[in-house]
Amino acid sequence: MQPGSLQSESWHRLADQRLALRPDVRVRRQYFRGELWHVLEDPLTNQFFRLPAAAYQFVARLRPDRTVQQAWEECVRAQPERAPSQEEAVRLLAQLHQANLLQTDQPPDSARLFERMRQRRQRVWQTRLLSIMFARIPLLDPDRFLQRALPWVRWCFGPAGLGLWCLTVGWAIKVALDNAPELARQTDRILAPDNLLLLYLGFALLKTAHEFGHAFLCRHFGGEVHTMGIMFMIFTPVPYVDATSAWRFRSRAQRLWVGAAGMLVELFIAALMTFLWANTAPGTLHSLAFNMMFVASVSTVLFNANPLMRFDGYYLLSDLLDIPNLYTRANQQLGWLVERYGFGRRNAESPARSRREAVWLTLYGLCGHVYRLVVFAGILLFVGKRFLLLGVIMATVCFVGWVVVPAVKALHYLIASPRLERCRARAWAVTGATVAGVGLFLGVVPFPNHFRAPGIARASHYSMVTSETAGWLTAVLAPPGQSVQAGQPLLRFENPELDLEYRLVEAQLEETRALERRALHLQTADLRPLAARRAALEQRLARLGAERAALTVRAAHTGIWVAPEVEQSLGRWLPRGTVLGMLLDPEEFCFEAVVNQREAARLFADPLQRPEVRLRGQAAQTLSVTRQRIVPADQQRLPSPALGWRGGGEVPVALEDPEGRRAAEPFFLVRAFLAAPSSVALLHGRSGQIRYTLPPEPLLHQWARRLHQLLQREYGW
Repeated sequence: MQPGSLQSESWHRLADQRLALRPDVRVRRQYFRGELWHVLEDPLTNQFFRLPAAAYQFVARLRPDRTVQQAWEECVRAQPERAPSQEEAVRLLAQLHQANLLQTDQPPDSARLFERMRQRRQRVWQTRLLSIMFARIPLLDPDRFLQRALPWVRWCFGPAGLGLWCLTVGWAIKVALDNAPELARQTDRILAPDNLLLLYLGFALLKTAHEFGHAFLCRHFGGEVHTMGIMFMIFTPVPYVDATSAWRFRSRAQRLWVGAAGMLVELFIAALMTFLWANTAPGTLHSLAFNMMFVASVSTVLFNANPLMRFDGYYLLSDLLDIPNLYTRANQQLGWLVERYGFGRRNAESPARSRREAVWLTLYGLCGHVYRLVVFAGILLFVGKRFLLLGVIMATVCFVGWVVVPAVKALHYLIASPRLERCRARAWAVTGATVAGVGLFLGVVPFPNHFRAPGIARASHYSMVTSETAGWLTAVLAPPGQSVQAGQPLLRFENPELDLEYRLVEAQLEETRALERRALHLQTADLRPLAARRAALEQRLARLGAERAALTVRAAHTGIWVAPEVEQSLGRWLPRGTVLGMLLDPEEFCFEAVVNQREAARLFADPLQRPEVRLRGQAAQTLSVTRQRIVPADQQRLPSPALGWRGGGEVPVALEDPEGRRAAEPFFLVRAFLAAPSSVALLHGRSGQIRYTLPPEPLLHQWARRLHQLLQREYGW
């Protein structure tokens, strides 16, 4: 490149200026993806700026004793192919000036300095307002404490510490696997009201250790940690430290270790808590240890290790890919795609320096936006359900920050951005066509419409087989799974006490009859009491005889004998009323579906088409419905516990119901009779779902109805 080529209209404003980097700015060389970069560190703000080698060669030539024009010409002579153009040099100097990294020979413009300070504070407050769910409050400078304490913990960062960590965590995993059933049982009540205080206490202790892990390792590698404070994560106070100085490390491995230090500390503490939990009796200490185990595992997987949220996983991925400022550059890449291929701006410059980097930036930008939208929507609903006013305030702030502000910026960009000077008409046309197309697509084009309801398959005619008398189960006369006829013996019981009582009553009856015959000739006055006694004994003997006959359990009607666990009861004493199995009529099955009140209106009002049933374990097969009947009253008792939360279903149940069959809110019961299948094995009691097809409807209408149902369910709106 020759001097004077690629001229900039703004160059004359800078050409005669004498600029230089501030003397306190630190410069370090680092390699990213095999390419040399220079990292500028501002010690006053603890901020870092990355420059490519060609740009730094120009910046390094800036000195108070030469003009910008002279520095640029010298750079062009030294590197004619790589030197920045005048336009690139102007943008570079503007960015350094905005970051207060430059000094000049001109007297300071106080008004301009205060204006820049005001703008910076305004941006900070805007960022804090839009990050209301993750607000940070700095409290103290821990650097001096870290320097004093580092000699005591430095051994943890060597081979001995790594070996101890691996041994401890590995052994803890074995202990956890050995106690897996108890872990699963205790996890079920992690959100119980009496456990919330211990849960938060464990969370706070772990997060404090987590942040000190980052701080100590950063200080160990030569970094500085000057900020420690509290971050209100969804209004829950948790500690945080600023380990930004890790960017100064030339070694990528050191940056990765600092990024992973917090999670490693959490896992080590979780391992220690596993040993404590496994060797203590139920109590406060036992529960606290379990809560810390749970928090360490869940928070590490869902938050800290997740690269789509700007926690540890994000910085680890950024270092692994050698893409600093991954989030910002991913957004810039998406903007470049819109400008280049949507608006036709051919001279647009991609922030990606290679095709591979462009792919990573595009994928991360798309996935990050979708993930954050889903997560923040869930957080808003969670907060709003418990604190309605706070939820409304948060929703308003988020709407302004995510919809209104971007829309205003987009309009300003379309109206006044100099980058669109040659393609502004196309930009307006593409934007208008996109907005109109999306609006028509969502609001006019009809899409398939349906709703689902959980339920359970049952034989239309069935009966439970129970023991009508207590006894020892001694024989299974009809193997389960067979078709049996009415009156056919199924099981045999024995009850020696019942047999003894029967013979005793039988003897008493014979004695009473003999006394009646004697009184007939000798004492006629005794006939009436003896007759009453005989009648009572005959009645008792008949009852005992019926109980003896019931020791042989017989089929009440023709059907399939189902008793999957009866073999396990052989030789056991079973009390009266014990459920032994059931008799099913396999000729007809129905599906009893639970339809919540929000869908009930559509169930009654809309013309339903082709209801279909799919059963768990055979979801690939569809069962058609021949007819259905809606029970014309709201229900509260579920057809089976398998449909409720306690049984692994999706229907909320009342917490005070030990059976898990009383629904938390009333529902409508639908009995759909199934056509005889050819390839699906219908099993009584198997759960599944019924799908009702409704007339097609635009997506916007469907989403609006679901949002209204959600607000009505959660807040009564």
